[in-house]
Amino acid sequence: MGLIKKKIGKQGRWPKTLFLFFLPLLMFFSLRWLLLEPFVIPSESMVPHLFIHDHILVQKNSYGIKPFWGDGWFFQWARPQRGDVVVFRYPENREIFFIKRLVGLPGDQIETNGMDLKINGELVDLKEIAEPLGEISIRLEDQPEATYFEESLSGVKHFVRFESEKSFSDQQKIFRVPENSYFVMGDNRFNSHDSRFWGFVDNKYLVGKARLIWLSCDEMLESTPFVCDPKTIRFERLLKAIK
Repeated sequence: MGLIKKKIGKQGRWPKTLFLFFLPLLMFFSLRWLLLEPFVIPSESMVPHLFIHDHILVQKNSYGIKPFWGDGWFFQWARPQRGDVVVFRYPENREIFFIKRLVGLPGDQIETNGMDLKINGELVDLKEIAEPLGEISIRLEDQPEATYFEESLSGVKHFVRFESEKSFSDQQKIFRVPENSYFVMGDNRFNSHDSRFWGFVDNKYLVGKARLIWLSCDEMLESTPFVCDPKTIRFERLLKAIK
């Protein structure tokens, strides 16, 4: 006796079709919400580590789990550490995302004066890089004249950049970081709009820790401004870890 296959009407197929359609979307948005989110670098504030049109991945669960909408945290199991490169919502316009290096923790006293940076009264040591093109990135040759140094923040070593002849370089500023807030600066120290000018980043505005450059290019496509022009890809920057 042969088996009789049960006929499935159109009503029976619809739930399966809808499930197969929405499952990839659900997986994509869940991944973006909980684990990784892509961003494109729009400015030179983090040169020499990050250049305009670097496409980066930000680890969303570095410090906890955020709500799908709005600010704050569902659960926060870690706090950012001095030296982390963090993405956050700009406090003066939460629709805009910034990326900077975390310099000051809650309760810290931060003093800036030109190239000098003091944290709780201690001067952060700078070691000048004699040959930055060899030690940092060949992309520096496209930048204006500047001096490059190695800086260490709580053991996190990275490079910072100081453009020559900046008018505000002699201004001394002292800040006391409030509770539950952070002080951030760009690695391009004389060309960064950061906590020295607009204040502190509230913990609730943190998005995550920048981890990886997965794509980079000199130009974007005119028709789709968020897509790299394949002819201008910077192959030497692909899959580069962010330190």
